Amino acid sequence: MRKQLPLLASFVCGLLFAAGLGIAGMTRPDKVIGFLDVAGAWDPTLAFVMGGALAVALPAFAWIRRQSHPLLAREFALPQKHGLEIRLVLGAALFGAGWGLAGYCPGPAIVSLATLQNGVVVFVAAMLAGLVLGTRLHR
Repeated sequence: MRKQLPLLASFVCGLLFAAGLGIAGMTRPDKVIGFLDVAGAWDPTLAFVMGGALAVALPAFAWIRRQSHPLLAREFALPQKHGLEIRLVLGAALFGAGWGLAGYCPGPAIVSLATLQNGVVVFVAAMLAGLVLGTRLHR
């Protein structure tokens, strides 16, 4: 059972994340597109969701960084690179373009798969194809 605790913790965290996205309405593309439409009918609710996430995450990360190791692992898996690379900038630009055009980012899209709407299924399939392509290009 001890070996399965990290998997169980990941599952519970995923459920919490999905519930938060659903409750906040972030699985609706019109919310995201409304947030990005700063010159039109701007909808600031996404900023409140992001602010709420930061209000919880920042103190939690500050506390976690003072611990010698995670509760369910031997060591922390922290990023080793700290600078900007062209790959990161291009990837972020593509991510933003896809987010702005479709109104979905990966988390809400995966949560929205539960609706089985054609647009969501096509978006997730295209996202997975892009992940595979990007991974192969990186090798």
